[in-house]
Amino acid sequence: MRKLFLFVLILLISVFLAGCQNGQNTGNGEPTLNEKPPLNDEADKKAIASLVENFGKRLQLVSLLAPPDIVNKSMQDNYGSLVTPALLEKWQNDPQNAPGRMVSSPWPDRIEILTNEKRAEGSYEVKGELIEITSVEQSSGGVAAKRPIILSIKKIENNWLIDTVTMGPYVEAEAIIYNNTLYGFTFALPQSWKNYSIVTDKWEGIAVAGTQSGKIVETGQIIKIRHPEWTSQNPRQDIPIMIFTLAQWNSAQNVEFSVGAAPMAPSELGRNSRCVFALPARYNYAFPVGFEEVENILAGNPLQPTEPAFNPPFSIK
Repeated sequence: MRKLFLFVLILLISVFLAGCQNGQNTGNGEPTLNEKPPLNDEADKKAIASLVENFGKRLQLVSLLAPPDIVNKSMQDNYGSLVTPALLEKWQNDPQNAPGRMVSSPWPDRIEILTNEKRAEGSYEVKGELIEITSVEQSSGGVAAKRPIILSIKKIENNWLIDTVTMGPYVEAEAIIYNNTLYGFTFALPQSWKNYSIVTDKWEGIAVAGTQSGKIVETGQIIKIRHPEWTSQNPRQDIPIMIFTLAQWNSAQNVEFSVGAAPMAPSELGRNSRCVFALPARYNYAFPVGFEEVENILAGNPLQPTEPAFNPPFSIK
């Protein structure tokens, strides 16, 4: 009888230990380290990853600068099967705050997934990076720009759909720095501008009143940063930077002379103790190839003033 009791006791202990080792709950609701996620969760993650990657590839197909009716149709064709009806309607009503292609170059190429986590039953959150490229990266690899992106994914009528999209600010992707020590400034350029060139020109200030009205009373330099794909047969938009002395800039602001044919004054990009750096008014009036890209670059405040190594020359003849 005693042997039978010991045998039953050993059997019960063995069953208990085997249950613990096979990933039973610890008693506080948390799984043990050996517990594997359910197979359906793994299948859901694969489906969600495929959804996000498909969405990332379609972003370049939606031009947000097109007429409203074309934008709405493009969103319906490319996003309609991937996002919830509410999100699609929100983007169609406010395309400027929707994901898509804002300029001709760079353009959104893909979404690289960093995390894919379940938040609740039927709900996942995906964090990643939206990668933008130009023709340079398309042929030789690399990244022109990137920005963080967070997508909320929900299961609706047995389909996974994107419910919200939140995009963060652009992250510098190994910017190319032009350093001008003569006048004292640096300018950050995307990788697509590698092998850029510098072209110099001059601006002329025409007196608007007084005995010298209509005559050139001031001059200064314009430094043009030129895209590597620029040719005389196919010119692209330059990045022009006007150089003023502090006195010249104050006179221009007081409309003592005008610069160029445009009625507007140049806009300041930055200044140091000796110079003011400015963008010519209507510099892109002809809308050459690449003007949208230059606008996008300038929107990121790429010019940073430094102090010139010595007294720079300002008299331009």
